[in-house]
Amino acid sequence: MRTFLLLSCLFAAASAEVYFQEKFDDSWSERWVKSSFKVSDGSAGDFTLTAGKWFADEEADKGIQTGPDSKFFATSAKLSTEFDNTGKDLVLQFSVKHEQDLDCGGGYIKLLPKSSADKLASFGGETPYSIMFGPDICGFSSKKVHVILTHDGKNHLIKKDIKAETDQLTHVYTLVLKPDNTYQVLIDLKEVASGSLFEDWDILAPKTIKDPKASKPEEWDETEMIADPEDVKPANYDDIPATLSDPDASKPEDWSDEEDGTWEAPTIPNPDFKGEFKAKMIKNPAYKGKWVAPDIDNPAYQPDDTLYAFKDSAAVGFELWQVKAGSIFDNIIVTDSLETATAFAEETWATGKEAEKAAFEKVKESEKKDTPTPPMGGEDDESADEDDTYEESEDAGKGEGHDEL
Repeated sequence: MRTFLLLSCLFAAASAEVYFQEKFDDSWSERWVKSSFKVSDGSAGDFTLTAGKWFADEEADKGIQTGPDSKFFATSAKLSTEFDNTGKDLVLQFSVKHEQDLDCGGGYIKLLPKSSADKLASFGGETPYSIMFGPDICGFSSKKVHVILTHDGKNHLIKKDIKAETDQLTHVYTLVLKPDNTYQVLIDLKEVASGSLFEDWDILAPKTIKDPKASKPEEWDETEMIADPEDVKPANYDDIPATLSDPDASKPEDWSDEEDGTWEAPTIPNPDFKGEFKAKMIKNPAYKGKWVAPDIDNPAYQPDDTLYAFKDSAAVGFELWQVKAGSIFDNIIVTDSLETATAFAEETWATGKEAEKAAFEKVKESEKKDTPTPPMGGEDDESADEDDTYEESEDAGKGEGHDEL
Protein backbone atom coordinates (compact mmCIF):
# COMPACT_ATOMS: atom_id res chain seq x y z
CA MET A 1 0.00 0.00 0.00
CA ARG A 2 2.83 2.38 0.93
CA THR A 3 4.55 1.67 -2.36
CA PHE A 4 1.32 2.38 -4.22
CA LEU A 5 0.89 5.77 -2.46
CA LEU A 6 4.50 6.71 -3.17
CA LEU A 7 4.13 5.79 -6.83
CA SER A 8 0.88 7.79 -6.98
CA CYS A 9 2.61 10.88 -5.57
CA LEU A 10 5.52 10.48 -7.98
CA PHE A 11 3.11 10.11 -10.89
CA ALA A 12 1.14 13.19 -9.80
CA ALA A 13 4.36 15.21 -9.47
CA ALA A 14 5.58 14.00 -12.86
CA SER A 15 2.33 14.97 -14.57
CA ALA A 16 2.01 18.32 -12.78
CA GLU A 17 2.69 21.62 -14.44
CA VAL A 18 4.94 24.15 -12.72
CA TYR A 19 4.30 27.69 -13.91
CA PHE A 20 6.93 29.32 -11.71
CA GLN A 21 9.64 28.26 -9.30
CA GLU A 22 12.18 30.47 -7.55
CA LYS A 23 14.88 29.52 -5.03
CA PHE A 24 16.77 32.86 -5.26
CA ASP A 25 20.41 32.49 -6.21
CA ASP A 26 23.05 35.01 -7.31
CA SER A 27 21.25 35.51 -10.65
CA TRP A 28 17.87 36.38 -9.10
CA SER A 29 17.98 40.04 -10.12
CA GLU A 30 18.08 38.99 -13.77
CA ARG A 31 14.60 37.52 -13.37
CA TRP A 32 13.04 40.03 -10.98
CA VAL A 33 12.09 43.61 -11.78
CA LYS A 34 12.64 46.28 -9.15
CA SER A 35 9.69 48.65 -9.26
CA SER A 36 9.87 52.42 -9.39
CA PHE A 37 7.05 52.50 -6.82
CA LYS A 38 7.78 55.15 -4.15
CA VAL A 39 11.31 55.74 -5.46
CA SER A 40 10.68 59.38 -6.37
CA ASP A 41 9.70 60.40 -2.82
CA GLY A 42 12.51 58.45 -1.17
CA SER A 43 10.25 55.99 0.66
CA ALA A 44 11.17 52.91 -1.39
CA GLY A 45 13.24 50.18 0.20
CA ASP A 46 15.13 47.36 -1.47
CA PHE A 47 15.53 43.59 -1.48
CA THR A 48 18.93 42.02 -0.76
CA LEU A 49 20.00 38.42 -1.33
CA THR A 50 20.94 36.78 1.98
CA ALA A 51 20.35 33.73 4.16
CA GLY A 52 20.11 35.99 7.21
CA LYS A 53 21.68 35.51 10.63
CA TRP A 54 20.58 31.88 11.16
CA PHE A 55 20.06 29.14 8.61
CA ALA A 56 20.53 25.45 7.88
CA ASP A 57 22.59 25.96 4.70
CA GLU A 58 23.87 29.44 3.96
CA GLU A 59 23.85 29.00 0.19
CA ALA A 60 20.63 27.01 -0.20
CA ASP A 61 18.70 29.17 2.28
CA LYS A 62 19.35 32.48 0.55
CA GLY A 63 16.28 34.57 -0.13
CA ILE A 64 15.50 38.24 -0.68
CA GLN A 65 15.34 40.39 2.45
CA THR A 66 13.57 43.73 2.92
CA GLY A 67 15.48 46.77 4.15
CA PRO A 68 15.81 49.37 5.56
CA ASP A 69 13.05 50.08 8.10
CA SER A 70 9.87 52.08 7.45
CA LYS A 71 9.87 51.70 3.68
CA PHE A 72 7.73 50.40 0.84
CA PHE A 73 9.02 47.36 -1.06
CA ALA A 74 8.00 46.25 -4.53
CA THR A 75 9.54 43.69 -6.86
CA SER A 76 8.04 41.19 -9.28
CA ALA A 77 8.83 38.52 -11.85
CA LYS A 78 7.05 37.04 -14.84
CA LEU A 79 5.98 33.43 -14.63
CA SER A 80 7.85 30.87 -16.69
CA THR A 81 4.48 30.00 -18.25
CA GLU A 82 1.35 32.11 -18.33
CA PHE A 83 -1.64 29.96 -17.44
CA ASP A 84 -5.38 29.56 -17.11
CA ASN A 85 -6.27 27.21 -14.26
CA THR A 86 -9.79 26.46 -15.48
CA GLY A 87 -10.46 22.81 -14.65
CA LYS A 88 -7.27 22.56 -12.58
CA ASP A 89 -6.04 23.23 -9.08
CA LEU A 90 -4.11 26.44 -8.53
CA VAL A 91 -1.37 26.20 -5.91
CA LEU A 92 0.54 29.27 -4.72
CA GLN A 93 3.30 28.68 -2.17
CA PHE A 94 6.26 30.57 -0.69
CA SER A 95 8.29 30.80 2.50
CA VAL A 96 9.03 33.80 4.68
CA LYS A 97 11.26 34.31 7.71
CA HIS A 98 10.54 37.40 9.81
CA GLU A 99 14.07 37.53 11.13
CA GLN A 100 13.58 41.04 12.50
CA ASP A 101 10.66 39.93 14.73
CA LEU A 102 8.15 41.80 12.57
CA ASP A 103 6.02 44.21 14.60
CA CYS A 104 4.04 45.86 11.82
CA GLY A 105 4.07 45.05 8.14
CA GLY A 106 3.08 42.69 5.37
CA GLY A 107 4.61 39.40 4.35
CA TYR A 108 2.35 38.35 1.48
CA ILE A 109 2.75 37.52 -2.19
CA LYS A 110 0.59 38.59 -5.13
CA LEU A 111 -0.36 36.66 -8.26
CA LEU A 112 -0.74 39.10 -11.14
CA PRO A 113 -2.80 38.97 -14.37
CA LYS A 114 -1.24 39.61 -17.75
CA SER A 115 -2.47 43.22 -17.81
CA SER A 116 -0.33 43.92 -14.73
CA ALA A 117 2.58 41.71 -15.83
CA ASP A 118 3.07 44.03 -18.78
CA LYS A 119 3.76 46.93 -16.36
CA LEU A 120 6.10 45.41 -13.80
CA ALA A 121 8.43 48.41 -13.82
CA SER A 122 5.76 50.43 -12.00
CA PHE A 123 4.27 47.59 -9.93
CA GLY A 124 2.86 49.04 -6.71
CA GLY A 125 -0.04 49.35 -4.32
CA GLU A 126 -2.54 50.33 -7.02
CA THR A 127 -1.54 47.59 -9.48
CA PRO A 128 -4.43 45.14 -10.02
CA TYR A 129 -3.78 41.60 -8.83
CA SER A 130 -5.64 38.28 -8.94
CA ILE A 131 -4.67 36.84 -5.54
CA MET A 132 -3.01 38.30 -2.47
CA PHE A 133 -1.90 35.65 0.00
CA GLY A 134 0.24 35.53 3.12
CA PRO A 135 0.79 36.91 6.62
CA ASP A 136 0.08 40.46 7.73
CA ILE A 137 1.15 41.49 11.22
CA CYS A 138 0.66 44.72 13.12
CA GLY A 139 0.88 44.88 16.91
CA PHE A 140 -1.12 42.50 19.08
CA SER A 141 -4.45 43.03 17.31
CA SER A 142 -3.60 41.92 13.77
CA LYS A 143 -1.72 38.68 13.18
CA LYS A 144 -3.57 37.13 10.30
CA VAL A 145 -3.14 35.41 6.97
CA HIS A 146 -4.65 37.32 4.06
CA VAL A 147 -6.45 35.43 1.33
CA ILE A 148 -7.82 38.05 -1.03
CA LEU A 149 -9.40 37.00 -4.32
CA THR A 150 -10.23 39.39 -7.15
CA HIS A 151 -13.50 39.01 -9.04
CA ASP A 152 -14.91 41.44 -11.59
CA GLY A 153 -12.32 44.04 -10.62
CA LYS A 154 -13.09 43.94 -6.89
CA ASN A 155 -10.89 42.53 -4.12
CA HIS A 156 -12.65 40.21 -1.68
CA LEU A 157 -11.20 39.32 1.75
CA ILE A 158 -11.73 35.93 3.32
CA LYS A 159 -14.18 36.09 6.22
CA LYS A 160 -12.31 33.55 8.33
CA ASP A 161 -9.62 34.61 10.78
CA ILE A 162 -6.49 32.61 9.98
CA LYS A 163 -3.65 33.13 12.45
CA ALA A 164 -0.20 33.87 11.05
CA GLU A 165 3.06 32.55 12.48
CA THR A 166 4.86 35.31 14.41
CA ASP A 167 8.20 33.85 15.45
CA GLN A 168 11.58 34.47 13.77
CA LEU A 169 11.89 31.17 11.91
CA THR A 170 11.06 30.26 8.31
CA HIS A 171 7.47 29.23 7.61
CA VAL A 172 5.86 27.94 4.42
CA TYR A 173 2.47 29.33 3.32
CA THR A 174 0.41 27.37 0.79
CA LEU A 175 -2.89 28.29 -0.89
CA VAL A 176 -4.86 25.78 -2.97
CA LEU A 177 -7.90 26.71 -5.10
CA LYS A 178 -9.85 23.80 -6.58
CA PRO A 179 -12.27 23.43 -9.51
CA ASP A 180 -15.09 22.48 -7.13
CA ASN A 181 -14.73 25.99 -5.65
CA THR A 182 -13.19 24.81 -2.41
CA TYR A 183 -9.86 25.93 -0.98
CA GLN A 184 -7.15 25.01 1.49
CA VAL A 185 -4.65 27.11 3.40
CA LEU A 186 -1.63 25.31 4.81
CA ILE A 187 1.16 26.59 7.03
CA ASP A 188 4.26 24.42 7.22
CA LEU A 189 2.41 21.79 5.17
CA LYS A 190 -0.39 21.48 7.76
CA GLU A 191 -3.92 22.56 6.90
CA VAL A 192 -5.09 25.51 8.97
CA ALA A 193 -8.21 26.46 7.00
CA SER A 194 -10.45 25.04 4.29
CA GLY A 195 -13.96 25.46 2.98
CA SER A 196 -16.07 26.91 0.19
CA LEU A 197 -15.30 29.94 -1.92
CA PHE A 198 -19.03 30.68 -1.91
CA GLU A 199 -19.35 30.59 1.88
CA ASP A 200 -16.07 32.04 3.15
CA TRP A 201 -16.02 35.07 0.84
CA ASP A 202 -18.76 37.51 -0.13
CA ILE A 203 -17.81 37.42 -3.80
CA LEU A 204 -21.20 36.84 -5.37
CA ALA A 205 -24.36 38.70 -4.51
CA PRO A 206 -26.50 36.66 -2.07
CA LYS A 207 -29.03 34.25 -3.56
CA THR A 208 -31.85 35.74 -1.49
CA ILE A 209 -32.55 39.11 0.05
CA LYS A 210 -35.16 40.53 2.39
CA ASP A 211 -38.20 41.71 0.46
CA PRO A 212 -37.78 45.51 0.28
CA LYS A 213 -41.49 45.94 -0.41
CA ALA A 214 -42.64 44.01 2.63
CA SER A 215 -43.79 45.92 5.70
CA LYS A 216 -44.77 44.89 9.19
CA PRO A 217 -48.54 44.27 9.58
CA GLU A 218 -50.28 46.81 11.80
CA GLU A 219 -51.53 44.11 14.17
CA TRP A 220 -48.06 42.62 14.61
CA ASP A 221 -47.16 42.90 18.31
CA GLU A 222 -43.42 42.98 19.13
CA THR A 223 -43.87 43.75 22.84
CA GLU A 224 -42.65 40.67 24.69
CA MET A 225 -43.63 41.68 28.25
CA ILE A 226 -46.58 43.78 29.43
CA ALA A 227 -47.89 45.08 32.78
CA ASP A 228 -50.29 42.63 34.40
CA PRO A 229 -53.74 44.21 33.99
CA GLU A 230 -54.99 42.29 37.07
CA ASP A 231 -52.26 43.65 39.31
CA VAL A 232 -54.11 46.67 40.81
CA LYS A 233 -52.61 49.28 43.10
CA PRO A 234 -53.77 48.70 46.69
CA ALA A 235 -56.01 51.25 48.39
CA ASN A 236 -54.17 54.00 50.30
CA TYR A 237 -50.90 52.94 48.60
CA ASP A 238 -50.00 56.55 47.87
CA ASP A 239 -50.65 57.64 51.45
CA ILE A 240 -47.63 55.78 52.80
CA PRO A 241 -44.84 58.35 53.50
CA ALA A 242 -41.29 57.77 52.36
CA THR A 243 -39.81 58.66 55.77
CA LEU A 244 -40.79 58.53 59.43
CA SER A 245 -39.64 60.31 62.55
CA ASP A 246 -37.09 58.18 64.33
CA PRO A 247 -38.97 56.68 67.30
CA ASP A 248 -35.70 56.01 69.12
CA ALA A 249 -34.52 59.59 68.92
CA SER A 250 -34.87 61.90 71.99
CA LYS A 251 -34.27 65.57 72.52
CA PRO A 252 -30.77 66.27 73.83
CA GLU A 253 -30.65 67.37 77.50
CA ASP A 254 -28.88 70.59 76.64
CA TRP A 255 -31.45 71.51 73.99
CA SER A 256 -33.08 74.88 74.62
CA ASP A 257 -36.31 75.51 72.69
CA GLU A 258 -35.88 79.22 73.31
CA GLU A 259 -32.36 79.32 71.96
CA ASP A 260 -32.35 76.35 69.58
CA GLY A 261 -35.94 76.38 68.40
CA THR A 262 -38.49 73.64 68.58
CA TRP A 263 -36.77 70.25 68.55
CA GLU A 264 -37.83 67.79 65.86
CA ALA A 265 -36.81 64.16 65.76
CA PRO A 266 -34.69 63.16 62.73
CA THR A 267 -36.36 61.12 60.00
CA ILE A 268 -35.53 57.58 58.89
CA PRO A 269 -36.64 55.60 55.78
CA ASN A 270 -40.11 54.11 56.11
CA PRO A 271 -39.83 50.32 55.72
CA ASP A 272 -43.42 50.18 54.41
CA PHE A 273 -42.78 52.68 51.63
CA LYS A 274 -42.39 50.89 48.26
CA GLY A 275 -42.03 53.79 45.90
CA GLU A 276 -44.12 54.44 42.84
CA PHE A 277 -46.52 51.60 42.18
CA LYS A 278 -45.65 49.44 39.19
CA ALA A 279 -47.70 46.47 38.15
CA LYS A 280 -45.74 43.25 37.75
CA MET A 281 -44.70 42.26 34.24
CA ILE A 282 -46.08 39.20 32.50
CA LYS A 283 -45.57 37.63 29.08
CA ASN A 284 -47.67 39.26 26.40
CA PRO A 285 -50.11 36.68 25.04
CA ALA A 286 -50.27 38.62 21.76
CA TYR A 287 -46.48 38.69 21.29
CA LYS A 288 -45.41 37.41 17.86
CA GLY A 289 -41.68 37.99 18.05
CA LYS A 290 -39.56 40.48 16.17
CA TRP A 291 -40.91 40.98 12.68
CA VAL A 292 -38.53 40.05 9.90
CA ALA A 293 -39.17 40.71 6.24
CA PRO A 294 -39.53 37.51 4.20
CA ASP A 295 -36.76 36.36 1.85
CA ILE A 296 -37.14 36.63 -1.89
CA ASP A 297 -34.87 35.65 -4.78
CA ASN A 298 -32.21 38.29 -5.34
CA PRO A 299 -32.52 39.66 -8.87
CA ALA A 300 -28.83 40.70 -8.70
CA TYR A 301 -27.63 37.17 -8.01
CA GLN A 302 -25.71 35.59 -10.86
CA PRO A 303 -24.38 32.07 -10.30
CA ASP A 304 -20.72 31.58 -11.16
CA ASP A 305 -18.95 28.24 -10.86
CA THR A 306 -15.59 29.68 -11.90
CA LEU A 307 -14.65 31.68 -8.81
CA TYR A 308 -11.55 29.50 -8.43
CA ALA A 309 -10.35 30.19 -11.98
CA PHE A 310 -7.93 32.94 -13.01
CA LYS A 311 -7.61 32.87 -16.77
CA ASP A 312 -4.46 34.87 -17.48
CA SER A 313 -2.03 34.59 -14.55
CA ALA A 314 1.33 35.92 -15.71
CA ALA A 315 3.50 37.17 -12.82
CA VAL A 316 4.13 37.15 -9.08
CA GLY A 317 5.30 39.98 -6.88
CA PHE A 318 5.89 41.31 -3.39
CA GLU A 319 4.41 44.73 -2.65
CA LEU A 320 4.80 45.55 1.03
CA TRP A 321 5.10 48.17 3.74
CA GLN A 322 7.12 47.31 6.84
CA VAL A 323 7.91 49.43 9.89
CA LYS A 324 10.68 47.07 10.96
CA ALA A 325 12.21 45.51 7.86
CA GLY A 326 14.15 42.26 7.60
CA SER A 327 11.74 39.61 6.26
CA ILE A 328 13.36 37.04 3.98
CA PHE A 329 11.23 35.58 1.16
CA ASP A 330 12.20 32.36 -0.57
CA ASN A 331 11.17 29.17 -2.36
CA ILE A 332 8.20 30.31 -4.42
CA ILE A 333 6.27 27.83 -6.52
CA VAL A 334 3.13 28.22 -8.63
CA THR A 335 1.75 24.93 -9.89
CA ASP A 336 -1.40 22.88 -10.43
CA SER A 337 -0.39 20.17 -7.95
CA LEU A 338 -0.34 20.28 -4.15
CA GLU A 339 1.83 17.14 -4.23
CA THR A 340 4.43 18.97 -6.29
CA ALA A 341 4.34 22.00 -4.01
CA THR A 342 4.65 19.74 -0.97
CA ALA A 343 7.65 17.93 -2.45
CA PHE A 344 9.26 21.31 -3.19
CA ALA A 345 8.72 22.45 0.42
CA GLU A 346 10.04 19.17 1.77
CA GLU A 347 13.20 19.64 -0.29
CA THR A 348 13.78 23.33 0.43
CA TRP A 349 12.39 23.82 3.95
CA ALA A 350 11.52 20.65 5.86
CA THR A 351 14.95 19.04 5.58
CA GLY A 352 16.63 22.03 7.23
CA LYS A 353 14.04 23.39 9.67
CA GLU A 354 15.53 21.71 12.74
CA ALA A 355 19.02 22.89 11.82
CA GLU A 356 17.70 26.44 11.33
CA LYS A 357 16.00 26.33 14.73
CA ALA A 358 19.23 25.15 16.37
CA ALA A 359 21.17 27.95 14.66
CA PHE A 360 18.56 30.48 15.82
CA GLU A 361 18.82 29.30 19.42
CA LYS A 362 22.60 29.46 19.25
CA VAL A 363 22.52 33.05 17.98
CA LYS A 364 20.05 34.10 20.68
CA GLU A 365 22.11 32.45 23.40
CA SER A 366 25.21 34.24 22.15
CA GLU A 367 23.35 37.57 22.14
CA LYS A 368 22.37 37.01 25.78
CA LYS A 369 25.99 36.41 26.76
CA ASP A 370 27.12 39.55 24.96
CA THR A 371 24.52 41.73 26.71
CA PRO A 372 26.10 43.67 29.64
CA THR A 373 24.63 42.85 33.04
CA PRO A 374 23.23 46.00 34.74
CA PRO A 375 24.38 46.84 38.32
CA MET A 376 22.37 44.91 40.88
CA GLY A 377 22.10 47.77 43.37
CA GLY A 378 20.63 50.46 41.13
CA GLU A 379 21.17 54.04 42.28
CA ASP A 380 22.90 53.01 45.52
CA ASP A 381 25.66 51.30 43.57
CA GLU A 382 26.08 54.37 41.38
CA SER A 383 26.38 56.66 44.43
CA ALA A 384 28.85 54.22 46.01
CA ASP A 385 30.92 54.31 42.82
CA GLU A 386 30.83 58.13 42.97
CA ASP A 387 32.01 58.05 46.63
CA ASP A 388 34.86 55.70 45.73
CA THR A 389 35.85 58.01 42.89
CA TYR A 390 35.81 61.01 45.25
CA GLU A 391 37.97 59.22 47.83
CA GLU A 392 40.44 58.16 45.14
CA SER A 393 40.71 61.75 43.89
CA GLU A 394 41.37 62.98 47.47
CA ASP A 395 44.09 60.37 47.96
CA ALA A 396 45.56 61.32 44.62
CA GLY A 397 45.62 64.97 45.69
CA LYS A 398 47.34 64.09 48.96
CA GLY A 399 49.93 62.12 47.09
CA GLU A 400 50.65 64.99 44.77
CA GLY A 401 51.06 67.29 47.79
CA HIS A 402 53.60 65.00 49.36
CA ASP A 403 55.56 64.89 46.16
CA GLU A 404 55.77 68.65 46.12
CA LEU A 405 57.09 68.63 49.65
